[in-house]
Amino acid sequence: MKSLFRPLCFEKWPLPEALEELEGYFKKETKSFKTPLLFEGTSFQKKVWEKVKGIPWGETRTYKEIAEAIEKPNALRAIGRALGSNPLPIFIPCHRVVSKKELGGFSLGVELKIWLLKHEGAIP
Repeated sequence: MKSLFRPLCFEKWPLPEALEELEGYFKKETKSFKTPLLFEGTSFQKKVWEKVKGIPWGETRTYKEIAEAIEKPNALRAIGRALGSNPLPIFIPCHRVVSKKELGGFSLGVELKIWLLKHEGAIP
């Protein structure tokens, strides 16, 4: 887990609860995370990550929908950059953010994004 997530993102490290939730996620038992997170980033990044954290299992949102939800309708590229610097992929489910015409990028690779979205039933 340390290889996927930057240190200091959790309130204490390592958190057994985070490992249990992550294991539950892959078993399809955990569909939202309750582990307390420390968001280290700009105020804009934190706003984006908080909004993305609220996207439910099995659903997606477009970059435009996120931009409109945080009242920055023209900040699509900035949204993408904020998601690219997400310190906790999966816990902050940036894989659930897609572009209007395609899946868009993912900091851990598009192949993993596709797998995660299929795992959650968001795409066939």
